Amino acid sequence: MQPLSRFFSPRAIAVIGGGTWCESVVRQCRDTGFSGPIWPVHPKKSEVGGLPAYPDLASLPGVPDAAFIGVNRELSVQIAGELSAMGCGGAVCFAAGFSEAVSELADGDALQAQLVAAAGQMRILGPNCYGIVNALDGVALWPDRHGMSPVDRGVAVIGQSSNVLINLTMQRRGLPLAAVVAAGNQAQTSMADLGIALLEDPRITALGLHIEGISDLPAFEGLASRAQELGKPIVALKVGASQQAQEAAVSHTASLTGSDAGARALLRRLGMAQVDTPSELVETLKLLHVTGGLASARIASASCSGGEASLMADMGEVVGVDFPALDEAQKTALRAALGPKVALANPLDYNTYIWGDEAALEATFTGLCDADLGLGCVVIDYPRDDRFTAPDYDQVLRAVARTREATGTPMALVSLLAEGLPEAVASRALELGITPLCGMGEALRAIRAAAQVGARATGDNRPTAPVLMPLNGQGATRVYPEAEAKALLSAAGIRVPKSDRADCAETAGTCASAIGFPVVLKGEGIAHKTEAGAVVLNLDCREAVLEAATGMPAQSFLVEEMITGTVAELLIGVTRDPAHGFVLTLGLGGILTELIRDTASLLIPASREDVRGALTGLRTGALLTGYRGRPAADMEAVLDTIMALQELVSHHADNLHEIEINPLICRTSGAVAADALIRMGESK
Repeated sequence: MQPLSRFFSPRAIAVIGGGTWCESVVRQCRDTGFSGPIWPVHPKKSEVGGLPAYPDLASLPGVPDAAFIGVNRELSVQIAGELSAMGCGGAVCFAAGFSEAVSELADGDALQAQLVAAAGQMRILGPNCYGIVNALDGVALWPDRHGMSPVDRGVAVIGQSSNVLINLTMQRRGLPLAAVVAAGNQAQTSMADLGIALLEDPRITALGLHIEGISDLPAFEGLASRAQELGKPIVALKVGASQQAQEAAVSHTASLTGSDAGARALLRRLGMAQVDTPSELVETLKLLHVTGGLASARIASASCSGGEASLMADMGEVVGVDFPALDEAQKTALRAALGPKVALANPLDYNTYIWGDEAALEATFTGLCDADLGLGCVVIDYPRDDRFTAPDYDQVLRAVARTREATGTPMALVSLLAEGLPEAVASRALELGITPLCGMGEALRAIRAAAQVGARATGDNRPTAPVLMPLNGQGATRVYPEAEAKALLSAAGIRVPKSDRADCAETAGTCASAIGFPVVLKGEGIAHKTEAGAVVLNLDCREAVLEAATGMPAQSFLVEEMITGTVAELLIGVTRDPAHGFVLTLGLGGILTELIRDTASLLIPASREDVRGALTGLRTGALLTGYRGRPAADMEAVLDTIMALQELVSHHADNLHEIEINPLICRTSGAVAADALIRMGESK
């Protein structure tokens, strides 16, 4: 394939078509600063966008490195073939009506395949996309307005929505935006291909992704690997939901997980930060541009207001940012700078005693920051620049810059409201190596995201295990009876209770006597047994079993030994996610699973240590390790169970849809799968 670098940084551009969109492309290229030749092509018009037009591609004075194809979908295929034959480096296919419109146009898929075939070795961006703006080289193969300005270095953003990208280019928060690329249908060139090419440009510092869906998981793994090799961070805004969690969701797991959980687990596995809003994407990209990722989410904050300090503390706790207590060295330095009237804490309200004293401000910020912090923050909102001048506020900016130089701690300005840091102030901060974070809530979430990327970058950098993708799994499925499901678990090395099946109440009593009391009686063929009254615990004699069976809404029964000595109950579930692989869900088990919703999700295969970390990171994780003097669970037995379950999933990856153990009874010695559900397709 032609290198994307030639397409992204062309020396000559062709624009094929004569409509308003193509005229806009010609003008945008000139307005963005492209200095090379632009060759409009139209069979009837003498000029397009103020430049003389050529009647066809054969009449061009040279071979374009990049082209914008702005004609109808059928003609786009022909033009792509002609451009490829003449050696063009790449082309934006603007037309719609391809695979994205198969429900309205039956030939959409076929036409897209023809487009790819016609392009051959030439790169095709799209179809159904706006194209690319490269502010590094003044390139705008883009048929609409954009808000980008020339930069020498900065971040890139790739998206699947051209309009979202337009809006991002209009930000006024100081983000140095070097390139935006609309991926469109990704018929030939994927978001991963584009990301790798952009990150390999030494002028690109970080990459943002707006993802509606991931169609090629191995390619995304390749993007993550290349980004790690280059030491450049990626942050993603993932939207969209697949339907896999909605189909026949007979388990608790399927109601707790789904494409969002799978996407989050995937991005975490790949070392990409994830944010939830466009504003968070912008703020995180600024942090990544300046710092490359934070070493931790341990931060210090200073403001001249107790209200701002309290807001930082409260909002930081919600998002998982840590404000470590001041040590003696910090207290000594701060007391010397602030005197006896200021209460010392982190977040710090340094009051207004030193306002206007630039040296004292620097001493305060320097005393607060140390090498163990991931970031030092100073909260400040500038007055409206249309009504006031604020030279005293610039003293804070300069003091923060000198603090960064003196301590080596990454520094940020944080505004309460997004408009509190005007674009001119944000730009000056960036020039001084300070990250301007606009809006306190977005800032704190951006700090957390940048810390996740930084922790990955400074870790052991072990190779990421490829995600286990379901290979087949289509067609009819069946829910295994509990006894059959547990037999499958037992064969995989997972401990299950002693049990026997019974086809009537009398036989159930006989089975219970053989197993030994106390026992549990369960009605078969019922998914949520507790809600249906189809499970009775602690039956201590044959008569109690007969009575329970007679009153149960079931025709057959499972009789099991009663597992005692419970320390904690866990849910261990796996759902088949066609977009992201098999999702492993871990959480509080038993009847309160969906009410508490305390879960963590990983992708299979997950390492033993990743599973351990997910379990101990649960809000209820302390139950496993000995909460308030209670005995601890046998964590190694729990981990053995989960690793064995992953092996079972791997063995049945072609046909498995979901599998759940709920609860896994965790004891001081051992762990037992007390209930199990498996839904699987029939083997072919």
